[in-house]
Amino acid sequence: MIKVLQYGEGNFLRTFADHYFETLNGEGGDYGVYIIKPINRGNLEKFRKQNNNYHIVLRGMKNGGEVEDVYKINCVNEVIDPFIDFERYISLARDNELKIVVSNTTEAGICFDENDLFVGFDGITYPAKLTKFLFERYNAGLDGLYLMPVELIDNNADELYRCVMKYIDLWNLPEEFKKWVEEKNYFCNTLVDRIVSGYPKDDDTKAHLENLIGEKDELVSIGEPFGLWAVENKGDISKYIREGRHGIDVVLTNDIKYYKKRKVRVLNGSHTNLVPVGLWYGMVTVYDCMRDKCLYKFVNDALKEEIIPFVSDDIAATTEFAESVKERFFNPYLNHQLTSISLNSISKWRARDLPSFKDYYERHGKIPEKLTIGFSYLMATYKLVKKQDDGTFTVDLPTRRIELKDDLPYLEYFANGGCVIEFMKDEKVWGEDLTKYEGFAEEVRKNVKAIKSGNYRLL
Repeated sequence: MIKVLQYGEGNFLRTFADHYFETLNGEGGDYGVYIIKPINRGNLEKFRKQNNNYHIVLRGMKNGGEVEDVYKINCVNEVIDPFIDFERYISLARDNELKIVVSNTTEAGICFDENDLFVGFDGITYPAKLTKFLFERYNAGLDGLYLMPVELIDNNADELYRCVMKYIDLWNLPEEFKKWVEEKNYFCNTLVDRIVSGYPKDDDTKAHLENLIGEKDELVSIGEPFGLWAVENKGDISKYIREGRHGIDVVLTNDIKYYKKRKVRVLNGSHTNLVPVGLWYGMVTVYDCMRDKCLYKFVNDALKEEIIPFVSDDIAATTEFAESVKERFFNPYLNHQLTSISLNSISKWRARDLPSFKDYYERHGKIPEKLTIGFSYLMATYKLVKKQDDGTFTVDLPTRRIELKDDLPYLEYFANGGCVIEFMKDEKVWGEDLTKYEGFAEEVRKNVKAIKSGNYRLL
């Protein structure tokens, strides 16, 4: 068996990576996925109730017609809570059948914290957890692994490798271990692309899917038929990751930068820029936004003027991809909730929209209008954050109350009355001082005031 360690039990990996491994098994492969709960929040009771089996439903347009394809996922062998059963988790490091590590800990997950300690597991970063896991494998005398993070940051595997090396130095681990990590493990940059809306929110869709599947499934997840996984070709990875169409399209490539840049900026960047605007306009899903003439124009203009020109020199190819993205946004089945996309919006804006913002500013010598508007709505949203008695953070928008989920320091900052402009100056948040872009701070200040007072209009 080829065993896969998967950090993250969320909808995306279950509807993307696990669909791929399940498809390979149906083609004669022998893959087993071991899911690790990476944070000490939530529980795994639904997995236990369903014996780690679940369904995905891929809904959308295919060959000119509407499709709703159901797939049962059986490849998950075990779902482990390391905060309860650490020994079972760490025993996988000593398993010679383990070959692949996949992770999705959000854009904020791959980072280094000099305060992380070698002892313990809770409260440290994913790269710190991984470093200790690899050290256990090294001490067991086993070969290394293929590490395939899917977090949407540039050069995700390179950044993960950099963090692991820093933890080795921080904790004064043996030089031989560092050499083993460098020579025996393959950190493969990846690009993933499939829109996943996850578990249905409304009762009608739940009932429809239950009827479609033929049984109740509390882990069912909805995605689109389109799927692409571009993986950096290193070592003998082709022994374990097969190219071609296997539920998703898989590409092994020596140059992943274009795939990454195109997808992150065009698809994810559009999502992140749209979400706070759509929320203030009372929209619930991406589909709702695309059906609104004003919001559609906002998305289209941002793509045409501020995103597409800075992806590559081949404007025609990027435009073609952008058109396919807009078609996917128009998928009526996805029910892609704006509140779901809003998770960790601060780090998402930095990774997905700030690069386009900077490229536009460098070329034109002024701030991009549509990306500035999206950022302004984002700041207006966070400016209204309130902490509730149960520890959640909510925002009262003109049409409804929503819960915001982001890094605790950001939420606490705004819940305590933090200033937007000072937040924009924080280089730890953005990697730079955003107020250095001429006119940006003043425009955001003006926009936020107008948005909060109900006096701002896109058109």
